[in-house]
Amino acid sequence: MHPCLPPLSVVPKPSWKGPPLSCDCHFHIFGPYDRFPLDAGRHYDPAPALIPAYLRVAEALGIGRMVIVQPSVYGTDNECSLDAAGRFGLDRARVVAVVDDSFDEAALRAMHARGTRGVRFNAVSGNGTPLDQLEALARRIAPLGWHLQVYAEGAQLPDLAPRLAALPLPVVIDHMGGVRTAEGVNGAGFQALLRLMGGGRSYVKLCGYRISSAGPPFADVAPFARALLDAAPDGCLWGTDWPHPSLSSWMPEDGALFDLLGEWAPSDAEQRRVLVDNPARVYGF
Repeated sequence: MHPCLPPLSVVPKPSWKGPPLSCDCHFHIFGPYDRFPLDAGRHYDPAPALIPAYLRVAEALGIGRMVIVQPSVYGTDNECSLDAAGRFGLDRARVVAVVDDSFDEAALRAMHARGTRGVRFNAVSGNGTPLDQLEALARRIAPLGWHLQVYAEGAQLPDLAPRLAALPLPVVIDHMGGVRTAEGVNGAGFQALLRLMGGGRSYVKLCGYRISSAGPPFADVAPFARALLDAAPDGCLWGTDWPHPSLSSWMPEDGALFDLLGEWAPSDAEQRRVLVDNPARVYGF
C-alpha cells in the first residue's frame, strides 16, 4: 500500500472558465477520516481531500455542477460520497456509487434519493465489484434510470466492449478507456472504444492525463481526445479527477488540465456540449 501526494494547495487558474452550469463529472472526496475511515482492502493511502478544498478548484474553473465518484479506498461504503453530495446540494451534485449484489432494492432507492445516478465498476484499482456481476447489476439498476460506469485498462476493452454494448442502460467509460497513447489511435483498445462510442448509448470521460505516455504537458493525449469528440460529440464528458489519487511522484495542475480541454474543444458550442448538455443528460440535472 503506497501513500499518495495531496492535491496542490494553490489552484493555478486556467486561461478560460466553463460556461454556466459546467459539470465536473469525475472527482473524489476523501475524509475526514475520523468520520469516514478508509476500507481495510484499499490499495493506496490517499491524503485527505475535503469539500472546501474541492470548492476552490470548482471556483477557479467555473464549475457549477459536480459528480462525486466513489473511490476504491472506500469499497462499497458510499457514505462519504453521499454525505458530500448532500453538503454540495442535490440541485448541483450527483454520486456514482459502488454497490454489489448485497444491496437490495430499498437500499438502491434510498441512494437514489441522496443523489446516486450510477454504479462504478473499477477493474484497475481493485477493492470493488467484480466484473462478473456486470450484467446482473445492470439489469437491477436500469429501472432506476441509472448508468453503469467502468474503469478498465485499454487492453481489456476489445473483450469488454461487446459486453458493455449489450447492456440495457447507458455506459460511461472512465479516463478515456485507460488506453496508452504510445499504442496510437489505431491501437486495439482505442479502436474498441471508438466502436463502443459509435453505438450512441455510451459516454466517455475526456479525463485523459492518465493515458499519457509522455507525461506533462500531455500533448500526446490530444489526438485521442479529438478522435472521441469527432466520433461521439454527444457522448463526451469531462472531469478533473481531483485530487488525482494514487499519484506519488507528481501532481497535475487542474487549471492546466482545463486548458487542455479548451484546446481539444475550442468552440463555444463544443465546450457547452461537453460541460453542460451531455452531463445534464447522463446525471439527470
